[in-house]
Amino acid sequence: MSQITKPFRFNRVTLLGAAILLGFPISTPQALTQSGAHDPGVRGGPAGAGSFVAGLTQNQQSYFASGLVDFADVESVKGGLGPRFNAESCAQCHAQPAIGGSSPLVNPQVAAATDQGGTNQIPSFITIDGPVREARFPLTSDLRQRDGGVHALFTITGRGDATGCSLKQPDFQRAASANNLVFRIPTPVFGGGLIESIPDSTILAQVNSQAGAKRSMGIGGRPNRVTTSNIAGSPNTSGNDGTVTRFGWKAQNKSLEIFSGEAYNVEMGVTNELFPNEREEATGCRFNATPEDFTHMDATGTDSASDVLLFSMFMRLLDQPKPAPSTASTQNGARIFSQIGCALCHTPTMTTGQSPIPALSNVPADLYSDLLLHHMGAGLADEIIQGQAQADEFRTAPLWGLGQRTYFLHDGRTKNLVRAILYHASDGGRRYQDSEANAVVDKFRRLSDGDQQDLLNFLRSL
Repeated sequence: MSQITKPFRFNRVTLLGAAILLGFPISTPQALTQSGAHDPGVRGGPAGAGSFVAGLTQNQQSYFASGLVDFADVESVKGGLGPRFNAESCAQCHAQPAIGGSSPLVNPQVAAATDQGGTNQIPSFITIDGPVREARFPLTSDLRQRDGGVHALFTITGRGDATGCSLKQPDFQRAASANNLVFRIPTPVFGGGLIESIPDSTILAQVNSQAGAKRSMGIGGRPNRVTTSNIAGSPNTSGNDGTVTRFGWKAQNKSLEIFSGEAYNVEMGVTNELFPNEREEATGCRFNATPEDFTHMDATGTDSASDVLLFSMFMRLLDQPKPAPSTASTQNGARIFSQIGCALCHTPTMTTGQSPIPALSNVPADLYSDLLLHHMGAGLADEIIQGQAQADEFRTAPLWGLGQRTYFLHDGRTKNLVRAILYHASDGGRRYQDSEANAVVDKFRRLSDGDQQDLLNFLRSL
């Protein structure tokens, strides 16, 4: 890894990790601005999510059901957990409002820290009523080189099923004191197969769609794409084949299977056929042959499938969330959503292409995202580079299911939808471009209280 020759300076909001850890209030001038409108809060009623897509065959439904069971299964050390981990199951992180969603109301990481006799200390940024988080260090401990990787919160030390393992947790206090700590929360995986089935050409068409309107508002957007220059208005892409990547906060993962394999290894410490090597090879902490998750060649049907395959099939066959019935307020809010420019990035609908699973073919996916990368300014920059996505760039987060989501933005810094909108506005400081959302947020701020409320009601109806 090459040396960083220039001093690495954090902007005023990339100190977020340290501020949360040390108990300081998190705010920006924009986020503290109040209006007469208010966030209606997490929508009640049925989840409207968590079921499989319509039209599946019986065998496809069997893969979905088996994947759901595996997704919710709590791992033991014998099953592959550790040596370092953030959670004990996929469903601990992806739970709200149904399995496949995002952070639940009660954070399961608090209990996971001491499960089976574990001796972990719970970091101050993990609280029972806060979001599930993973921690990343933008730089190595000497602050001279880029890191960017996930530093797992917990170890299996002290657990009854991990006798003989002795590992220390990362020094999060030191990282925070050095302004070298940032967070991510789980992305919902509803409609994953629909997103996976959208053709590259459809995503790339979003780059030049409504170009005049975007240009007038300072909006670009780009795929995380090797073959596209690093300009606003392009996608992230695979470094292997150059095609558009679309999963994760920075659209860094190509497919649901890669997404699953990486998370299994990084979040739970389980080696698998896609990521077959232990991230931690300390003596006394390896209890299984690797990879720990593999294809069962002597079995048949879904019993032969690896966990990673079953995770990906569950997400691939998981339907998109259903919105609440519309009202006069939400209908006006939808109009305002387009009028002020939200839809220039949060594309309401894209249609899937031909899939080997007929139920996923030619389906309107109402994801409210262009799946492109956008510069978000210094206020949201997290100093993490993934693929072609730079430190201030993020994939437009899909808004389907927003009505029942508890925490917002990549680090879960707020539960308030008004603040989440206002946090989108930020200048670029000395290192970055201004946020591409600045003009849209300005238009939001200029709306009447009634129109703001209708827009918020519409978002909470999704």
